[in-house]
Amino acid sequence: MSRVGKKPIPIPDKTKVDIDGKNITVTGLKGSLSRTIHSDMTVAVEDNNILVTRPSDSKKHRSLHGLTRALINNMVVGTSEGFKKVLQIVGVGYRSENKGRMLILSLGFSHPILVVPPEGVTVTALPKESKIVVEGIDRELVGETAAKIRGFRKPEPYKGKGIRYADEHVRRKAGKSAASA
Repeated sequence: MSRVGKKPIPIPDKTKVDIDGKNITVTGLKGSLSRTIHSDMTVAVEDNNILVTRPSDSKKHRSLHGLTRALINNMVVGTSEGFKKVLQIVGVGYRSENKGRMLILSLGFSHPILVVPPEGVTVTALPKESKIVVEGIDRELVGETAAKIRGFRKPEPYKGKGIRYADEHVRRKAGKSAASA
C-alpha cells in the first residue's frame, strides 16, 4: 500500500472542502483552489479528514494514489497557510526592485529584465537584503515562478554570482591555476 496515499489529510479550522464528482475545491483563509482528480481515484471526507482510496494494487493506481493525496494536501496547506520561496541575489551590481506588480531585475545584461508574475502569485523585492520573496497559495505556480526568476541568471560555480534559492548551496570550483614552467 502507498505510504503517502494512505495517510489522511487533516482539514484545518476555517477550511472548507467540496467534492463534486471528480472535481475537488478547497476554500481557506488565503483563497480557493480547485482541481480535477484522476477518474480512478476516490476521495471522501470523513471525521474532518480527507481520505484517498484506489481501486486496485496495479503500479499505475499505486503511483496515482500517492500523487492525488499529495496534490490535495498541497491545496489544503496552500489555502490555509500559503507557500513561500526566497531567492537570493549574489553579485556586484545585481539588483531587483518592484514597480507595481512587476519585478525589475538588473543582472549584468545590457537591458533590465521585467517579470510579471502570474495571477495568484506575489513577488516582492527586498533590495537591502538582496532577496526576492515569491508567495502564493498554489505550490506549483510559486515554484514555477521562482524557477523562472532563477533561470535568468543561474549561480555560476567560480564566483558564485547569480540568483539562487536561499537554502541552496552552490559548489564552488577552483578555476585556472597558473602553469609552472
